[in-house]
Amino acid sequence: MKTAIKSTFAVAATAAAIAGVAAVPSLVSAWGDNGDYDDGHRRSYTVEEIESGILGDKIVFNSINVSKPIGGDERAFVAARENTGINAGKDNKWTSVNDVKVEDGKEYIVRMYVHNNSPKGYGAVAENTRVKFNVPSASGKSVKVNGFISSSNANPSKYVDYVNFVSDTNFHLEYVYGSALLENNKVGANGGIQLSDDIIQAKDAGVLIGYDALDGKVPGCYQYANYVTIRVKAVFDYGFNVEKKVRLAGDTDKTWKETVEAKVGDKVEFQIHYQNTSSEWQEHVSIRDILPSNLRYVEGSTKLMNANHPNGDSVNEDYLVGDGLKIGSYSPKANAYIMFTAEVVDDNLACGSNTLINWAQVRVNNDNDNFIKDDARVHLTKVCEPTPDPEPTPEPEDPEPTPTPELPNTGPEMVAGGVIATGSIATAAGYYIASRRQLR
Repeated sequence: MKTAIKSTFAVAATAAAIAGVAAVPSLVSAWGDNGDYDDGHRRSYTVEEIESGILGDKIVFNSINVSKPIGGDERAFVAARENTGINAGKDNKWTSVNDVKVEDGKEYIVRMYVHNNSPKGYGAVAENTRVKFNVPSASGKSVKVNGFISSSNANPSKYVDYVNFVSDTNFHLEYVYGSALLENNKVGANGGIQLSDDIIQAKDAGVLIGYDALDGKVPGCYQYANYVTIRVKAVFDYGFNVEKKVRLAGDTDKTWKETVEAKVGDKVEFQIHYQNTSSEWQEHVSIRDILPSNLRYVEGSTKLMNANHPNGDSVNEDYLVGDGLKIGSYSPKANAYIMFTAEVVDDNLACGSNTLINWAQVRVNNDNDNFIKDDARVHLTKVCEPTPDPEPTPEPEDPEPTPTPELPNTGPEMVAGGVIATGSIATAAGYYIASRRQLR
């Protein structure tokens, strides 16, 4: 007979570089506009055509199709790369159009290149220039993110391009709030300027950008190009999720956090939250915690909270930090909390800053090949006394010079004394040689 465990507890309380566009072309049409097209696609130009004055007073965006100096068809103006935390500048590797292979839990930077192609600089300023991204909430093995540019005096006035994120497992993308950034050589210099999160929520044309200010004005030519980026997180849809939090044991602040500051000897409490997010029963739910060195599990501290244990009962077995703790079967939307305590110790702490990362893994339906995980962190600093420099060895003082003896008189008495002295020296030399032989 299937035993349901159902719980309704609530949950407890870098920027992209200014670089060239990707080289993979994308043939796209302007949206909602009867602009200038060739065979149903937006017109492109060579640099030579632009420099010869083919545009006249016309303003267009991202319509140059060359291999240099920017690096490809500008109509492929949306690209992406993994957010590694390293900004390699012009050496960043961007992927355009498709085949951005995602991994669960990783962040990706989506970039939009915005270039007014007119060569006239401030003599051909695009007005009311706006940008936005569409980050779908739907799940799938392929998720497309669209980027839009619009300008009130450009022709065409609207432009669209996209980049595909793909995986062998269904996933969705989550926008990282506060991540929208504009970079250029003026208002967006020195690390860029933050843009409103309306960049993904706007129902109209999006948020204003600009070169000198966020006033919608973008002069023509390469030096006035703009780069707009957002960050998204790939979340695999396994049908369940896990969240790991930490707090200091005994602290008056009971808030669960991603990271806490601690010191050796402190005890920290970890909380693991599992939830069935699918519409199916999930059998044989198993949770395992992987403690790093310098965090020592406090025996008998594991507690389980769910519908059958609403008060957070103790679990006698300490399997949680071993092979894993089985917590039963759960109906759709049901959840559970696991809590335990660990002590901060100094087994092999390095001098200086240390971050101890504690991972939790969850598996369902006895599927050992697929699990999801999350971590919480303990940060501490070990202060080491500097090793004192050895005392320098003093240099020996110069010995006093041996005074030169006065020559003896050559009288009879002094000659006899001199002979006696010479005999004593010879006798001493004989003893020295004998002693050396005994030591061999």
